[in-house]
Amino acid sequence: MRGRDALFPGFDELVAAENALTAKLDIVRRNFSSRKANAEEPSTEWLSELGRKRFDEAEDLEPLMDWVMDALDTGGVQMTHPGYLGLFNPAPTFASECADRIASAFNHQICVYSHAPAAVEIEQHVINEMARRAGLPAGSGGHFTSGGAEANSAAVLCALQAKCPEYSDEGVGVFNGQPTVYVSKESHLAWLKMAHSAGIGRSAVRLIATDGKGQMSVAALEASIAADLEAGCVPVLVVATAGTTNAGMVDPLNPSADLAERYGMWFHVDAAWGGALIASNDRRSALEGIERAHSITIDAHKWFATTMGAGMFLTSRPDIPAQVFRVTASYMPESDASRDFYLNSTQWSRRFVGLRLFLALGAAGWGGYGDHVERSIDLTDRLTNRLKEGGWIHANSSAMGVSCMVPPEGHDAVQRYVDAIHEDGRYWISKAVYEGKPVLRACVTNGRTDENVIDGLADLLLDLS
Repeated sequence: MRGRDALFPGFDELVAAENALTAKLDIVRRNFSSRKANAEEPSTEWLSELGRKRFDEAEDLEPLMDWVMDALDTGGVQMTHPGYLGLFNPAPTFASECADRIASAFNHQICVYSHAPAAVEIEQHVINEMARRAGLPAGSGGHFTSGGAEANSAAVLCALQAKCPEYSDEGVGVFNGQPTVYVSKESHLAWLKMAHSAGIGRSAVRLIATDGKGQMSVAALEASIAADLEAGCVPVLVVATAGTTNAGMVDPLNPSADLAERYGMWFHVDAAWGGALIASNDRRSALEGIERAHSITIDAHKWFATTMGAGMFLTSRPDIPAQVFRVTASYMPESDASRDFYLNSTQWSRRFVGLRLFLALGAAGWGGYGDHVERSIDLTDRLTNRLKEGGWIHANSSAMGVSCMVPPEGHDAVQRYVDAIHEDGRYWISKAVYEGKPVLRACVTNGRTDENVIDGLADLLLDLS
């Protein structure tokens, strides 16, 4: 197919093309474990071929798709690979892949209830169940987002709005002093960009020292708030990270909530990936205190393993985002903040992303996801223990599936090991900085990773020692 026929094919042509695509994807899936886990940079020849595609002439769709998939097969870190022990983008669940196909076929715009009431009800149900599972009070709500950054940005705006209701109309000038935000220095530093976007400036973000174990120091947090109050600033937001990127550490949730309450601040928990612990009856105690949050970020595309671009903003104060994002537009058919997502979130036009988690949760249940989370942690512990037996030092004490290890030769040798693993190609791990020193970081979130993969990586690392 090419030309306009490729855009809107007839039913028979559509079925044939979909069958061809499915067959190609089947081959890709069957071969995923034999590919290298690391990425290869595109060749000069491939880049030249890409540059010649000026779209002046139509190409046949099927070979064009083949060309793209062949490139993606090597031209990217293979996060679906069982040997990928990197960041928090695991192999997606099959249910979420099915959801993407369903959502694409219907292509609903779900930011207004009247256009897609069934889809909106499904998303809101998932949000309500996530809030319930996290322990938020009855009446809590929220919405899906493009990812954790958007959800965290909503928390900043809600904190400013809750502190000063005139902020939404008048801006930061209505505050009696500099609004300030408090996050751990080990937090995801997108908070600096969010402060910039909110108009309070990057210097409004206080990066609080840790306690020497990767967790935000409560004493340092309280001292920073007290100093800012003395200087005439207006503390508005305390952020506790539940699962730091480098080491999977959880900031002190209850003490952070206590300080937020004492000083009249919004309390937010960034549990973008660690929030999946709510699925585990045995492990969720690591998040004790999360139920006190005014808002929580959880990314479904991280440990819940949906396809990319499915963040969530949960809040015990749904009245506040309704104030932040309120707008009136004569061309919109309704204006109900409890049902129209364009009135309580940043996005206006948005696809039906919540179906990914709905189908996955429906198929697995909380028990199935709990098993997935616990298995990830067990596999990480297996790697940790194997390396410790070989003289490696375990640097962090995470309750999650992240292991930060130091080789027998010390911190300076970490990069050599990471380079050797990437050169081998069967596994992907990373170098991270934990409490100021380099560590080898391995994180299991991929449901296809098993004991053989862990033992193979451990054997290779020990052989390199």
